[in-house]
Amino acid sequence: MTPAALPLSRIHHVAIICSDYERSKRFYTQTLGLRVIRETWRGERRSWKLDLEVGEYGQIELFSFPEAPPRPSYPEARGLRHLAFATDDLDACVSSLTAAGVAVEPVRLDELTGKRFVFFSDPDGLPLELYEA
Repeated sequence: MTPAALPLSRIHHVAIICSDYERSKRFYTQTLGLRVIRETWRGERRSWKLDLEVGEYGQIELFSFPEAPPRPSYPEARGLRHLAFATDDLDACVSSLTAAGVAVEPVRLDELTGKRFVFFSDPDGLPLELYEA
C-alpha cells in the first residue's frame, strides 16, 4: 500500500551551526544581505539563534553552540550536500561576493536546465550555491 503524499508546500528553513557566531552573522547579513527576523540568546544552552529571511518565504536559522564538531565536507559526506539560493542576477551576485573577498568558483552551466550556477563557501566552509532563476 502506497502512503498518501504529505501536504507539504515549501521548505520553511535551513538550520546552520557555525563556529564563530559574529563572523557568520556578518557574512550572512552583510555579505549576503539577508534580513534579520530575530536574534535570541539561549542562556541555558550558551547558544545564539539568528533567524534570517531568505526571499518571501524561506529562512535560515543560524546557531552557535560551544564545541560543535566540524562538518565533514571533502570528500563529500552523506547528508545535506549544499544550500542553494535562487537569483535573477547571477553576475551581480558573483561581483558582489568577489568584491567582499569571498572566493567564488567558476560559473558553470546546468546541462539539464540550461541555467547558470556557481558555488562558494560560508566562513565555516559550508558549500553554498547561487542558481540562476
